[in-house]
Amino acid sequence: MLQTLAIRDIVLIERLEIAFSDGLTVLTGETGAGKSILLDALSLALGGRGDAGLVRHGADQGQVTAVFDLPVGHPARTLLIENDLDDDGDVIVRRVQTSDGRTRAFVNDRAVSANLLRQLGAALVEIHGQHDDRALVDPAIHRGLIDAFGGLEADAKAVVVAHRAWRDAEKALADLERRIADARREGDYLRASVEELQKLAPEPGEETALAERRQEMMRAEKVAVDLREAYDHLNGSGSPVPELSGLLRRLERKGEVAALAGTALQSISTALDALEDARSVFEAALRAADFDPAELERTEERLFAIRAAARKYSVLPDELGALAARMASDLADLDAGEDRLNALAKSAGTARADYDRLAAKLSAARDKTARQLEDAVAAELPSLKLERARFIVNQLADPETRTADGIDTLEFWVQTNPGTRPGPMMKVASGGELSRFLLALKVSLADKGSASTLVFDEIDTGVGGAVAEAIGTRLARLARKVQVLSVTHAPQVAARADHHFLIAKDSVDDGARVATSVSRLPDGHRREEIARMLAGSRITEEARAAAERLLQGH
Repeated sequence: MLQTLAIRDIVLIERLEIAFSDGLTVLTGETGAGKSILLDALSLALGGRGDAGLVRHGADQGQVTAVFDLPVGHPARTLLIENDLDDDGDVIVRRVQTSDGRTRAFVNDRAVSANLLRQLGAALVEIHGQHDDRALVDPAIHRGLIDAFGGLEADAKAVVVAHRAWRDAEKALADLERRIADARREGDYLRASVEELQKLAPEPGEETALAERRQEMMRAEKVAVDLREAYDHLNGSGSPVPELSGLLRRLERKGEVAALAGTALQSISTALDALEDARSVFEAALRAADFDPAELERTEERLFAIRAAARKYSVLPDELGALAARMASDLADLDAGEDRLNALAKSAGTARADYDRLAAKLSAARDKTARQLEDAVAAELPSLKLERARFIVNQLADPETRTADGIDTLEFWVQTNPGTRPGPMMKVASGGELSRFLLALKVSLADKGSASTLVFDEIDTGVGGAVAEAIGTRLARLARKVQVLSVTHAPQVAARADHHFLIAKDSVDDGARVATSVSRLPDGHRREEIARMLAGSRITEEARAAAERLLQGH
């Protein structure tokens, strides 16, 4: 319920805070005192359209804060959770209106969009009056009210689930039909591609591994070439070793030379030994280089084949395996398509049959509930001087119109007098009739399908006597289930209230300007206000006595 409404710098209100309670609360005051300002401020806090004209003259901005105490599981708390907002404790909504027309919205001190605030506001408060049609104009809301009145929420949810299952089955069938049609157009290409890719059998990461191995082998090849060149210089046809060996043998056979150049011959012998050692080292290094030209060739052939396939099919090399799997699946769909199509068609047909069965059951239950609601509203109409009127739930069921909400379109109609044409409530009922139809409907629904706080804005305008008494009685009955706030000019309604606030316009700043004030009336002062509502500005003792009788009667 609404606990507190705090208003600052809105129209004639400089600073105001009102604490509300459960039950029926009435707000009364003379015409022009500022009752509409309170409702405009509340509407702003609940996400209503902003207007720079709401800001008090001389202020840069105005703001309205509303605090709500809600039970666990309230739809508003669900909305908070879905939008990652704090749902512990009270729910505090705040709207700031600047004088340049901009607005800012906050929920529990978190900035939110105006759209989210409107959704939350609709779950918190309903504001109804002769010219307010928010709860009546949308047939989708009417359908929800019927479901709430009849306790059909579980059946409606089952229809939503069945509708989703049917739509999913239809989508799966359509997707397979599309894939098979595509596969048939590309059948030969698919078979050749699958065969090629399955033969290639690329592995994830293989292209990278092959490229790295190729680089390693190319580096090894360069080293091997250098080693082979050095080795060939020492061991090939151009090697100096044979010539030096022959020279050394010839000179050693000539004793005179050996005697004269023995040291030189020894140096040649040492050089030959060193060259032999170098040859042996190069030979060992060639073996250690582990370069196999055939392996490099095989690696390059595999690498280039994978890269060529990736270019051909316009995918990354690592995606070739997944592409092969998809193509194989498409080919399998083509090869076994009829069987799978038949199975999916059967599944879709079963899902539709389940939906049709549940939707038809829900439609029948809605029809029964609609008649019960018609009877409940009809029982309220005579006391509201609408005894010749009819409330009608116009239900149109089309089994071929399958929606998540079922097959029904429901709309509240009325017939104001016998012989007149029934029609939508908003189009047929006059302002006064509309407010009374609405009250009868709300009393019949009680707390089902309603926000936890209901505000009625002068729905008793243009009526008096017994009708006003009937309106007060029904507001009091409704207040046993939900919090009810009523702006009223009817003393019969005011006398029924659990709480009474007086709205007045006072002079401030030595008469330089006026400001709206709100005060809670204690029991002793309620009689005087109700007497004023009965008699006008000049309150008589007769009016006071009549006011006392009204209060004692309730």
